[in-house]
Amino acid sequence: MMKKSKSKPMTQILERLCRFEYITVVIFPEDVILNEPVDKWPLCDCLISFHSKGFPLDKAVSYAKVRNPLLINDLNMQYYIQDRREVYRILQEEGIDLPRYAVLNRDPDKPDECNLVEGEDHVEVNGEIFQKPFVEKPVCAEDHNVYIYYPTTAGGGSQRLFRKIGSRSSVYSPESCVRKTGSYIYEEFMPTDGTDVKVYTVGPDYAHAEARKSPALDGKVERDSEGKEVRYPVMLSAMEKLVARKVCLAFKQTVCGFDLLRANGHSYVCDVNGFSFVKNSMKYYDDCAKILGNIVMRELAPQFHIPWSIPTEAEDIPIVPTTSGTMMELRCVIAVIRHGDRTPKQKMKMEVRNPMFFDLFEKYGGYKTGKLKLKKPKQLQEVLDITRQLLVELGQHTDCEIEEKKSKLEQLKTVLEMYGHFSGINRKVQLTYLPHGKPKTSSEEEVIWPPCNIAILCLH
Repeated sequence: MMKKSKSKPMTQILERLCRFEYITVVIFPEDVILNEPVDKWPLCDCLISFHSKGFPLDKAVSYAKVRNPLLINDLNMQYYIQDRREVYRILQEEGIDLPRYAVLNRDPDKPDECNLVEGEDHVEVNGEIFQKPFVEKPVCAEDHNVYIYYPTTAGGGSQRLFRKIGSRSSVYSPESCVRKTGSYIYEEFMPTDGTDVKVYTVGPDYAHAEARKSPALDGKVERDSEGKEVRYPVMLSAMEKLVARKVCLAFKQTVCGFDLLRANGHSYVCDVNGFSFVKNSMKYYDDCAKILGNIVMRELAPQFHIPWSIPTEAEDIPIVPTTSGTMMELRCVIAVIRHGDRTPKQKMKMEVRNPMFFDLFEKYGGYKTGKLKLKKPKQLQEVLDITRQLLVELGQHTDCEIEEKKSKLEQLKTVLEMYGHFSGINRKVQLTYLPHGKPKTSSEEEVIWPPCNIAILCLH
């Protein structure tokens, strides 16, 4: 319809499509679509056609059968997109997560499909129970009068959603009873963070996503200074990208929009809209036109013997218009940051030769690797006990065979006695066995060690 084909997003994309050397864009006049037979419609090799209010989808299907153009969006699948029951059935068959739901068909010819029992805070639809809050959707996708029913503990009533009118997208009603005429889908209400995620695909390998304030909140549409609905950029997870691919392929809609609800750590598809464009995104317009142009050329170039292959050049340099001419656009800044809030390491080293230290080394399996770390309070206490005993012996016999320096032993004792207890967090002892008697020296000084078995005791 003219409103769609002349819209800003469509105009922006078609202008970019025309930059392809062999592509010419023809817009079918609305009068021709509505009033002329399909054999009078313009000829084309590739058809972009999608259903919207008042559009004669049957005529478009007939045209495709007669002319057999390349279809960007499958036309027969657009019948299914108009029926929420079919949309949910296809999503379920593809293994795509969606809210738990049940269908209430009010068909006089199939009374067994209409079994509704309504309670104060729940409904039972064909044996399936839905506690409030739950959602009631008309089966016709063109009907946007979706109701959410609240439990009595939340004040009861219902939130009535509708297609945006001015600054409103829903209104609260004190009515708590479900509708008694028409067919509906009843589904579990998904608790989100107050936003709906809108996803737009251009082929199975491209998806753009943005979030908007959910109409279920207070019904007031959030708009910017230019009067446009505020949208927030969204990064899709790997699983959500796979969902976008599945939706695009399942409904055979190259350009396709659908809604995601992020709740309870999962993403659920709650609506598939078919042909939809992102608004006010030059990057999206560029990408969309490039992908569509490449699809058309890849499929039709061989047929018309056009020498063409998909360009493999690097991504175009992002140039944006400014008040002072064109400038490169900064797309992102990537930073790897580490905080500098570190306590300096406090370490003391000493040479030990007493057999009691070697006994400790052997007791805890130090000889297996040549290294030993002692962190447990019991282990640290053993080191402290050895230190105290050696200091006592040094104090009683100045000529005893204790080779450790008294000053080092006193320093070791002081450190181990800090805080009055061992937590095993702020202190540890490391013992390193040096069988050749000469450890690695630092670049700053040369240390000559006696050629004997020693251990190094380190305290942090």
